[in-house]
Amino acid sequence: MRLRNKPWAGEYIESHPAIVEQDPEKWKGRWYDRFGNEAPLHIEVGTGKGRFLTEMAKMYPHINYIGVEKYESVLITAVQRVVEENIPNVVFLQKDVSDLTDYFSPKELDRVYINFTDPWPKKKHAKRRLTHEYFLTKYRTLLNDRGAIHFKTDNQGLFEYSIESMSKYGMAIENVSLDLHNSDIEGNVMTEYEEKFSNKGMRIFRLEARFK
Repeated sequence: MRLRNKPWAGEYIESHPAIVEQDPEKWKGRWYDRFGNEAPLHIEVGTGKGRFLTEMAKMYPHINYIGVEKYESVLITAVQRVVEENIPNVVFLQKDVSDLTDYFSPKELDRVYINFTDPWPKKKHAKRRLTHEYFLTKYRTLLNDRGAIHFKTDNQGLFEYSIESMSKYGMAIENVSLDLHNSDIEGNVMTEYEEKFSNKGMRIFRLEARFK
């Protein structure tokens, strides 16, 4: 992903602390207090420009959403969406996904969304894939017993790798789609990348996975 430099992005993000939490460690284990309710907590890792998360938040106002994105040049767009549409149940963290366990306590999450993440196709970069065992271990710690991972990608190689990785980890995989937009799965909310790839006629792969 090519990132455009936006020198004003940092200042804008810092000016909206109610939307971009500057001290997430403070709320570890008590995000319900941060949101002011006890709604389920869903996170998206690598939330990008925030289309998916903000649309989900509008559709499901009874769920709290947190988007994790380390690049301010793309996060800025997500923050602007929330500001313009005044969406109360979304918070963003400008943090690295590798540090999730610094911000959430064991069993605190109800769902993790992984959408159109970088496939890191070279074998030597496998550990960077967000469905690698390294990350699965973190998700397992943070998801509660009802929790699940929802994963979407346009990259068949990454999808096949993810199924193998999750299976080796002992996860239960369900609701698999090899062509999401021509399936009977309902309620799909598209990301920016998903719309772009789908318009080009590319297949979208999807699955849900749970820890046994």
